[in-house]
Amino acid sequence: MTRYRAQTPKSSPHITAPGAEILRGELKRLLEEERPRTTQIVHEAAKNGDRSENGDYIYGKRRLREIDRRIRHLTNRLNKAVIVKDPPRDPSKIFFSAWIAVKDENNDISEYRIVGPDEINIEKNWISIDSPIAQTLLGKTVGNKVEATTPSGQRRLEIVNIRY
Repeated sequence: MTRYRAQTPKSSPHITAPGAEILRGELKRLLEEERPRTTQIVHEAAKNGDRSENGDYIYGKRRLREIDRRIRHLTNRLNKAVIVKDPPRDPSKIFFSAWIAVKDENNDISEYRIVGPDEINIEKNWISIDSPIAQTLLGKTVGNKVEATTPSGQRRLEIVNIRY
């Protein structure tokens, strides 16, 4: 019997310094607060005898598995992370962590920031460096026109500003 493992898309190891701090903070909170608290709940629930019908025990064990899975993920991401602290040598081009203002066919201006996959924030227009639009914008300069794939379809964009 052959086993197949789902392929996860390769994601960039890049992360901004503030993004790495957020991940470190979450890891610290899980290790120092949530895991000990949940372990104590499971410990107390286990004293109540029959574990097969003990909701606190069953839920607590499930929650511990979730916490441990997240701890492993965060530890792995932080160990492999390439933390980008400084702007690029050529700030006239679009690279990781850039803020980019673009104008579309209707002369509407939108601003995006290229961040790591752990930092995506739709409300702030922070897009992953792995996204099609970011890949289209990388290396471009002010005045360049690109055709980008967005969630709303193909768009023609002109780069009007780049900042770091």
